[in-house]
Amino acid sequence: MTSGAEDRSRVRYGSKVFQVEPYGAEKVSNAERHGTSKMQFTLWLGSNLTIADFALGFLPVSLGMSWGWSIASILIGNVLGAAVLAGCAAMGPAYGSPQLVIGRFTFGRIGGYLPALLNYVSTIGWFAVNNILGTYGLQVLMPRLAFWQGALLLVIIQGLLAVYGHNLIHTYERIMSVVLGILFLVVTAIALFHHTTLAAYHPTMSKPWVLFAVMVAAAFSYIGSWGPYASDYSRYLRPSTSKREVWGFAFLGSFIASAWLELVGAAVAVLALGVKGGNPISDLHQVMGGFGAVAVIAIILGGTAADALNLYSNSLAAGAMDIRLPRWTLAVVAGVIGLALSLYGSGQFEQNYENFLLMLGYWFMPWLGVLFTDFYLLRRFRAASSDVRPQTRVQWPGLLSFLVGFIVSIPFMAGSMYEGPIAKHLGGADLTFYVGFIVAALCYLILSRGTHLQRNGLA
Repeated sequence: MTSGAEDRSRVRYGSKVFQVEPYGAEKVSNAERHGTSKMQFTLWLGSNLTIADFALGFLPVSLGMSWGWSIASILIGNVLGAAVLAGCAAMGPAYGSPQLVIGRFTFGRIGGYLPALLNYVSTIGWFAVNNILGTYGLQVLMPRLAFWQGALLLVIIQGLLAVYGHNLIHTYERIMSVVLGILFLVVTAIALFHHTTLAAYHPTMSKPWVLFAVMVAAAFSYIGSWGPYASDYSRYLRPSTSKREVWGFAFLGSFIASAWLELVGAAVAVLALGVKGGNPISDLHQVMGGFGAVAVIAIILGGTAADALNLYSNSLAAGAMDIRLPRWTLAVVAGVIGLALSLYGSGQFEQNYENFLLMLGYWFMPWLGVLFTDFYLLRRFRAASSDVRPQTRVQWPGLLSFLVGFIVSIPFMAGSMYEGPIAKHLGGADLTFYVGFIVAALCYLILSRGTHLQRNGLA
């Protein structure tokens, strides 16, 4: 047994903020553990007071949904999505590992490469989406700024946050949770000042339940898509940290921020119906009047808060695929790729955004169905050092269940690029997320019964 002095002597990183994090996807030692569960609240609040949430709020208005249906779908979608995110974040302290490395307990080392690759692509996609919107914001403030110049500037700022890593990101999000919270409170107050216009909004809805399902799926997909990297930001907490506390703070931070910004976005979209500016950012600038420039600055800052996480977790996803490069190098590479995608995708943003959000959830819900069943229902949430499964190349029950859940959910897909036969029969309602999760979870329960691990008391 080592003394406290010996433990402290092995601390290379600790709670230092302005030091490049020396670790990648490996497990965090107990000597390096620090922080409290309350950090999860500011982390997820700051990172979700962002551009993408605000822009998502325009979707129910573009679909012609009434206020009642819009508010209900946003709240339900975010409750479900925040619960998923929080459930993933609660795994971090016990394992001290990134989310996709934790997944090796269920899918095996090589089997975990598939979800790691999918998340690698997803994080770069989200990075590009936020970067495009942030650059739109810069161009609203500085019309002469070329798109590539604004995109490059944001990539540099976000890249530095990702390179420095975990501690600086938590500090930045803590600051942003206060700064953005105040700014968006003002935005909310200005929007509510026009309550007469908002109350007069009464669109005629056709197929309300179909539109409701689309919006719930979109809201859920956005917030829930943080799940595959939630433990990246809780893995430094001490192993004794309460899972319930981590879950509660992560849930509250993510739900409050995401639901709030989507409702604000919907209000701005209604107020901007007669003064369309071309995109959600320029609409906000016009609707806010004299506060417009400050509101756009808040949107830009929110984008950097979200994209710092996207770049950082992208580097950990690469590490989960056993790519043998320093974490900071992987973050730089992802930033360059994200910049290229931003430049390529800027012209088609509006028509692709809804489809991107919906498609994003198609892979991670079967993955979560297996992961949650393994860790919460079968209660296999022990520290990595006490379990042999990460050394196994492929955990076939987990990987097969994941694939079956995804395949079975295909007929339920209702995206703009593909509409499955069942979704078409239901009038376009998208039930993919729920079907994929439930089928994968049930399949894993069946395949994992009587396994070698359970026979030896490891279940």
